[in-house]
Amino acid sequence: MKFEYQARTKTGEAQSGIVEAASQEAALVILQKYGVFITSLEEIKPLPIYAKKLRLFGGVSRKDQVYFSRQLSIMFKSRVPLVESLRTLIGQTANPNFQEKILKLAEAVEGGTSLSKALARFPEAFSPFYVAMVKSGETAGKLSEALEYLADHLEREHDFYSKVWGAMLYPIMVIVTMVGIVILMIYFVFPQISQFVKESGIEPPLISKIVFGAIDFIKKWIIVIIIAFITLFLFIYQYLKTEEGKNLSDRFSLKVPIVKGLLQMIYLSRFAENLSTLMSGGVHIAQALEVSGEVVGNEVYKKIIFETRDEVRKGESIHAVLSKYPKQFPPVFTQMTMVGEKTGTLDETLMHLVTFYQKEVNRALENILGLLVPLSIVGLGAIVGGLVGAVLLTLYNIVGQMGA
Repeated sequence: MKFEYQARTKTGEAQSGIVEAASQEAALVILQKYGVFITSLEEIKPLPIYAKKLRLFGGVSRKDQVYFSRQLSIMFKSRVPLVESLRTLIGQTANPNFQEKILKLAEAVEGGTSLSKALARFPEAFSPFYVAMVKSGETAGKLSEALEYLADHLEREHDFYSKVWGAMLYPIMVIVTMVGIVILMIYFVFPQISQFVKESGIEPPLISKIVFGAIDFIKKWIIVIIIAFITLFLFIYQYLKTEEGKNLSDRFSLKVPIVKGLLQMIYLSRFAENLSTLMSGGVHIAQALEVSGEVVGNEVYKKIIFETRDEVRKGESIHAVLSKYPKQFPPVFTQMTMVGEKTGTLDETLMHLVTFYQKEVNRALENILGLLVPLSIVGLGAIVGGLVGAVLLTLYNIVGQMGA
């Protein structure tokens, strides 16, 4: 059973959260251990079936992870016990899905499990990189610093993706406008024009026949088209979640013109940053390579990094393995890696590469997104202009034949 509580500390500070216990009395005993005065304790009723289904869509966002990491770091640095810090965060987290995970984390830690092992139980919320960083922080006695870095790291990723979606907003609005105009013309404009053409008994031009025929087909089979489109989308989505589909999409994405250069720099930057951070945190190089491969985000790079991990365990250098794949790891990357390995400053050298590639990613991203706006406007103009042109051409042909 779960109970939502409100309480006040000895200093009068308000506190709230969720506690799990066999009964209300057991929940009171648990809370009294923390020296708080309970002002409200109510059982959380089970959600109805429809609400549970809706909650399946509630994940843990980067913003949630950033807030969790930073707040936990601050409280841990202030010498607040870890279990108490976790229980405090339950009440300060707006995401119900994440609240449940933090509650289970608190219970696991209270039972003697380390935080890193508890986090590893929720791979959908905490990546291998996150778990490895926390583990290295625990081993080195620098958990607060590790959590603070994770918050900064996740915040940078959140800002990057926010920037991408923000730039995509205008093209998406143009596409939605285009679809709306086309639907209005199909259901309100073209039926009247088509009826007028039939009543006039005049043969319309070929382009008008094609447009009217396509519109009649869409109106007649619209339900079938929608079902087919949704079915195809779900099939592709499920296929891309399989190992074969992931491999295919990752290989294909690295061959698409314009986009492939941007993706390559993103993967290189992510790999270099994760590897550098893990090494700086005291993680063994082979384990750091394994974790970096897991979170790099592309199966092609993952296989190369795992091969590097295996060769490093045999005594081979990192740059020697990466240099065999010049298409995925350009010479500048392997040469800088070689310098870092020879001078014993690989973690610092990798961070220099990260700075370089992040600047290149931002520049390439601005160029690509800058092209989307005019292209979307041109596409809108072409489609709407084609439909309007077909109408005007039909009317012009009818007026011409009637005048003759």
